[in-house]
Amino acid sequence: MRGFGQSLRDAWRLALPYFVSEERWSARGLFAIVLSMRLVMVAMGVLLSYWNRAFFNALQEKDWDSFISLLFSYKLTPGGVLPGFVFVAALFVIVAIYRLYLNQWLTIRWRRWMTERLMAQWLSGQAYWRIGLAADTARAYGTDNPDQRIAEDVRDFIDDTLSLGIGLVSAVVSLVSYVAILWSLSGALEVFGVSVPGYMVWVAVAYAVVGTWLTHLVGRKLVPLRFQKQRVEADFRFALARIRENLEGIALSRGEAQERANLTTRFRALIGNWREIMERTKKLTTLTAAYDQASVVFPIVVAAPRYFSGALPLGGLTQTSGAFGQVEGALSWFVHAYSSLAGWRATVDRLAAFQRAIEAAQAHNGGVRLHPAEFVELEKVSLSLPGGQALLSDASLRLEPHQSVVVTGRSGTGKSTLFRALAGIWPFGGGDVSRPPDALFLPQRPYLPLGTLRQAVCYPAAPEAHPDGEVRTMLEEVGLGHLMDRLDQDEPWSQRLSGGEQQRLAIARALLARPSWLFMDEATASLDAEGEAELYDLLRRRLPETTLVSIAHRASVAAMHERQLVLAGGYLRDKM
Repeated sequence: MRGFGQSLRDAWRLALPYFVSEERWSARGLFAIVLSMRLVMVAMGVLLSYWNRAFFNALQEKDWDSFISLLFSYKLTPGGVLPGFVFVAALFVIVAIYRLYLNQWLTIRWRRWMTERLMAQWLSGQAYWRIGLAADTARAYGTDNPDQRIAEDVRDFIDDTLSLGIGLVSAVVSLVSYVAILWSLSGALEVFGVSVPGYMVWVAVAYAVVGTWLTHLVGRKLVPLRFQKQRVEADFRFALARIRENLEGIALSRGEAQERANLTTRFRALIGNWREIMERTKKLTTLTAAYDQASVVFPIVVAAPRYFSGALPLGGLTQTSGAFGQVEGALSWFVHAYSSLAGWRATVDRLAAFQRAIEAAQAHNGGVRLHPAEFVELEKVSLSLPGGQALLSDASLRLEPHQSVVVTGRSGTGKSTLFRALAGIWPFGGGDVSRPPDALFLPQRPYLPLGTLRQAVCYPAAPEAHPDGEVRTMLEEVGLGHLMDRLDQDEPWSQRLSGGEQQRLAIARALLARPSWLFMDEATASLDAEGEAELYDLLRRRLPETTLVSIAHRASVAAMHERQLVLAGGYLRDKM
């Protein structure tokens, strides 16, 4: 974990953009109102301090008129007018209600803006893809589980930043306000012949300093534990989601025992982390609870000699106790907020690491350089794996339009990596690739977005981009006519459709898009040879102007192309 100073700088860097954004005036205005209402509540607390002294003095003196006036109307005192409790309480309730309401309004507006901004950064420049490729690095630096960073950490960061920030300002204002009261009530204390004015203030400072120091000693290990907690929780949740996404594969493999063992291992890591947090929290709670309980009676004990000597009336004693509690509470803000600070700091560190990972991914200059052209050409293209293992060395070749090409080679030689490089998404390598900007790439496992079947067929275009009749025709053509009546049903289609049906749907997607070049990476591998041949024939009939480039293992697929390239030993050559 990094230093607390760095966490503060990261928090500032995360929070500042919203308050200088296009919503800066509403953001600043809401924050100012919420903060002002909190300060009003502090001022009302000061007023109640004086009201409390007058009220208890009235009780001690059995002054019925003052007692009633302080409850229901007002009372004139040498220091000014004290309003009745009912008026103060009513105002306090109103301010408390609207402070909470406006704080929630600011929170949701800030969260909406920050979430949309972070999602846009994550999805732009294919940062999400590049971060995902470096899985080990992502895990080491806390940028794994991006869904959690965006959904939960943003929420927690905003909630805790507002709560802790406004709480700290309130503590400072309370300290300034109540120190003067406590100083005036304390009088002087003789210590070894030396008169110490405002001795209760110094006692409060010493009490808070000792409590803060002890709290930090006991609670500092909570920060890394909270950081780890988010990771193990997300890992367990991700493992559960993976089972939901792969129900058929697990059932066919009879893999329940292995999945249960995997889940148990991840859950035990979660439980182990939780137990460590429990133990550390128990020690911290023991300290803070004892500290808080002692602070209830401690100021009365310290001020008791002046009360029994008659120098301080009952109302003065209660006001002294209250003022001491406020001063000590303000000085002990760190003690009471320590657990929240630990969680906040872990959240800041995770979000800052995620932000830096996005920026690094967007600034990454590796990978092939794409150029628009009507043909496809590779010039001195080299590709490697994230670990540095070379897959392709200094390859140069040209593919002409309307000449179908198939790329073959043994598994692991880099065919799919070449496919990604042609798409412009592989960051490990170099060289130049020229291709048409409207080229379409179909992977072996098509992506089906959440939503209706129509959305899945039209993706990445909007559902309304293609007429209903055209969508139905293409489904019929690829052999999915039985699904036409379910076009507008919202279901988990990646689980409802078989692998072959998903690949047929991807072909329908290509027929709707009508690209000038179509790249297919084992895009029909889940179909039988007859179905595969039918789809290739359909593509040639429906897209006569589209150039096909396929990656395949089957000889039957290679036979359907005019040119065959072989990737082997780091070189890409025409088959002799």
